[in-house]
Amino acid sequence: MTVMKDTIQDTHTAKQLLRKEIRERKRRYTPEELQQFSETLMQQLLEHPRFIAAQTVLLYYALPDEVNTHTLVDTLVNQGKTVLLPAVISDTEMQLRRYRSAADLREGAYHIMEPCGELFEDVSAVDVAVIPGMAFTPDGVRLGRGKGYYDRLLPRLTHAYTIGLCFPFQLLDSIPADTLDRKVDEVYTLCMPISTV
Repeated sequence: MTVMKDTIQDTHTAKQLLRKEIRERKRRYTPEELQQFSETLMQQLLEHPRFIAAQTVLLYYALPDEVNTHTLVDTLVNQGKTVLLPAVISDTEMQLRRYRSAADLREGAYHIMEPCGELFEDVSAVDVAVIPGMAFTPDGVRLGRGKGYYDRLLPRLTHAYTIGLCFPFQLLDSIPADTLDRKVDEVYTLCMPISTV
């Protein structure tokens, strides 16, 4: 039992150190550079075959340090797609809300703009889910912020193709993971060299 407890603590500590490293990497870029990366990624994502075919898309409304999805949600609504955004409802759970316009947003937990639109419960209808993360590996291992919201949501998205979205400097060779961590089907980022410094 002690060995298992030590392993869990080691994994937790390693994740905390990686989160710190990613935050430091982000500080090397100006907000304008990060916005340019985001705009390029959004244009490329709109051309993704799974995205084109999808009718119902789960996105996230980006925090300042995440790939910015703000214009993408409106673009998809204008294309006639059903757009869903997660809303934090407790320390452990999120629910999905339909997004139709900026009027469907309000400031929620952790100062994240969250949807206040119609509750969406048919998770089997989600075709594509775009998932944020602090970091990803090329094979889909995800490092979140440590609350486990997406690790609990991902198993419910049984029919969705899941895409982890990140800046190039968030793509790592390996991330420590435990049995509760959930992988995404694909990791999407810009094709550019990643600094290991």
